Amino acid sequence: MHKDPEQMTRREFIDHAAKAGAGVTAIAAGTANVVSAAAKKRIALVGTGVRGTTMWGSGVARPYGELVEFVGLCDINPKRVEVGKQMIGVDCQTFTDFDRMIKETKPETVIVTTKDATHDRFIIRAMELGCDVITEKPMTTDEKKCQAILDAEKKYGKKIIVTFNYRYSAIAEKAKEILLSGVIGPVTGVDFHWYLDVRHGADYFRRWHAYKENSGSLWVHKATHHFDLINWALEADPVEVTAFGELKNYGRNGKLRGKNCRTCSHKTDCKFYWDMTRDAQLMKLYADCESEDGYLRDACVYREDINIWDTMTANVKYSNGALMSYSLNTFMPYEGYHLAFNGMDGRLDVRAYERQPWTPPATAEVRVTKNFGKSELNEMKIGLGGHFGADPKLKEMIFKPDVPDPLKQRAGSRAGAMSLLTGVAAMRSIEQRKPVKIADLIKL
Repeated sequence: MHKDPEQMTRREFIDHAAKAGAGVTAIAAGTANVVSAAAKKRIALVGTGVRGTTMWGSGVARPYGELVEFVGLCDINPKRVEVGKQMIGVDCQTFTDFDRMIKETKPETVIVTTKDATHDRFIIRAMELGCDVITEKPMTTDEKKCQAILDAEKKYGKKIIVTFNYRYSAIAEKAKEILLSGVIGPVTGVDFHWYLDVRHGADYFRRWHAYKENSGSLWVHKATHHFDLINWALEADPVEVTAFGELKNYGRNGKLRGKNCRTCSHKTDCKFYWDMTRDAQLMKLYADCESEDGYLRDACVYREDINIWDTMTANVKYSNGALMSYSLNTFMPYEGYHLAFNGMDGRLDVRAYERQPWTPPATAEVRVTKNFGKSELNEMKIGLGGHFGADPKLKEMIFKPDVPDPLKQRAGSRAGAMSLLTGVAAMRSIEQRKPVKIADLIKL
C-alpha cells in the first residue's frame, strides 16, 4: 500500500522517489531499445551465391548489425538460399519468389547480387515496389536494360547505389588526390592494363560469366570496375570506343575437354584442373545444390560454346579530350594492374599486384614524375579486405551515410551507366567492326 506523501518520512519519500525514477529509467531504456530496433534499415538480398553470402551477407550482417536488419533472402535455387541463410548467420525468411519476399517482408532496401543479366529485373521491380537498391556491378549488361533502369529510377523516385569497389582503395584515393592537386597538369592520356592470372582469370570461364548473354562478357562484368575508376578519376564521361577482342586460350582452344573438373578424366593432364572439393563453402553453396538447377560451379574452361573474349584491347575518348589505351588479359602469370595518367606537366604511374609468383612487395607504387623535373615515389601498403583493401570502406560509406565523401566516391546509377556502357560500346565495336559512340547507345 502506498502512503500519502504528506504521511511519509523523509527516508520513505527518498526511497519511493528512487524506485519511481528507476521505473521511469527502465521504461525509457525499453523505449530506446524499441526505437533503436525500429531505426535499423530493413534489408532484403536477392542472389545467395558466394558474393551475396559473403561480401553483402555476413560481411554486412556482422559488422553492421546495429544499423541493418536482414528481413528476407531470395534465390532461384531453394537449397542454396537455405545454405546462404546459414552462412550469413541471420534469422529471416527465405524465398524463391522475389515479389512475395518484398510484399511479405517490406524491406526499405534491396541488395542485388544475382547473375548480371538479371540485375535489371530485380532493380526495376524493387523500385516499383517502393524500395531503394544497392546493386553489385555491373548495374546491368546492355544498353536497353540500362535505359530501362534509368527510366524506372526517374519514374519511381527511388535511389540506386552501385558498388564500385576500386574507387575506395587507398591506392585509388592517392592517385585521385594527386590528379586533383594539378601537379601533372591537365590529363591528355591514360595507359591502363589489367592482368588476370591463370587462377582468377580462368575462374570466369568456369562459371556463368563465360556467356555474353549472362555477363555481357568481361568487357562489362570485369572491365566495368576499371572504366568506372577512370571516369571517376578524370571526372569525365566516355564518348567513343574502338575495341578488339579474341578468344585465344579458353573455350574451343583447349585440346583436353570434359563437362566439369570433378568428373573429368583429364585431371592429371589439364593445367586448368581445379579441385572444388577443397573448398567446403563452395561445395555447400554449389555442389550440394546442383540437383535444383544443374548449375556447375567448376565447369570446364574449354567448353566449346564459350562465347566471351579472353584477350581484349580498347581505345576510349573522353569528354575532356583525354584518350585511353586499355587492355584486359585473362591468363597471365600474375594478377594486378599498371595505370598511368599522362599530363601536360608530368606523369602519374601506379603499379599494384594482388598475386604474383615472386616475393610479394609489401606496397603498391604510386610515382609522380615532372617534365624537366624530379620523380617522386610513394610506396603504399595494400589494406586488408578485398579489392586492394577497398571493400570495408565501401560498406562503411554505404551503411553510414553521414561519413564525409570529399573524393565523391559514392556512386549512383549515372556512374553505373557510364561504366557499363563503355564495355557495351567495346562489345558493339568488335561486333560491328567500327568505333561506337556512347550517345548512340542511350539517352541520359
